[in-house]
Amino acid sequence: MSDRAISESDLCAYVDGRLDGERLATVEAGLLLDEAQRARAGDWRAQATALRALFDPVLDEPVPARLLLAAGGRAERPGRPASAWRWAAAVAWLALGAVLGYGVRDYRGATDPAAVLHAGLARQAAIAHAVYVPEVRHPVEVGADQQAHLTGWLSKRLGTPVTAPLLEADGYRLMGGRLLPSEAGPGAQFMYQDDEGHRLTLYLNHDRDKVDDTAFRYAEVEGIAVFYWVDGGTGYALSAALPRERLLAIAGRVYRQLNP
Repeated sequence: MSDRAISESDLCAYVDGRLDGERLATVEAGLLLDEAQRARAGDWRAQATALRALFDPVLDEPVPARLLLAAGGRAERPGRPASAWRWAAAVAWLALGAVLGYGVRDYRGATDPAAVLHAGLARQAAIAHAVYVPEVRHPVEVGADQQAHLTGWLSKRLGTPVTAPLLEADGYRLMGGRLLPSEAGPGAQFMYQDDEGHRLTLYLNHDRDKVDDTAFRYAEVEGIAVFYWVDGGTGYALSAALPRERLLAIAGRVYRQLNP
């Protein structure tokens, strides 16, 4: 490996503290010459720190009995209804959730097994939102000017077609996106910004072994509002510092574009 050629695996090992000796010296020398890679390493370190701060306290907690029960079997999945019906059903479930306390706030006290099983999606999205939204120089890995390359790359890494919804009608333009880790493997984040500089993110992951769908759910994670749902094994989470009703309207537009 030359000083100027730092592979992704080398960078990951460097951020994780798994390099030493000559390899460590070589990577550090390469980073001195590569500002983009230094910034990337800094981003990954910030995310790792946020993840550890959030999840380390959970490591010693016992697995809830309801999760063990849920893992014991899976109901048969009915045929997928028409997109219009699915959108109406999603809104209906969301309205019912608002009445019954179905929305999970910080996921404590949740009683619905599906909500608990998918709560990690919203939390991962909120962490990624909190880490990258404040970035000035490197908010995205690939800019919107390379949108075709971005969506093609992310589709290949996630193993499912990925598209970036258009949100100009809501006042948000696409800035670009990036590849991220997730509990299901590779994940992705698209970032949007309005004329006042306010940002919104759409987080995705895909688990080909879990194709169960869920209705819209709402959560607030450390002050970040998140609407999240699962469709055909792909999890989506829309995050922003917006009122619930406003974020729901945008989530509806995202859903309709993804299910024409």
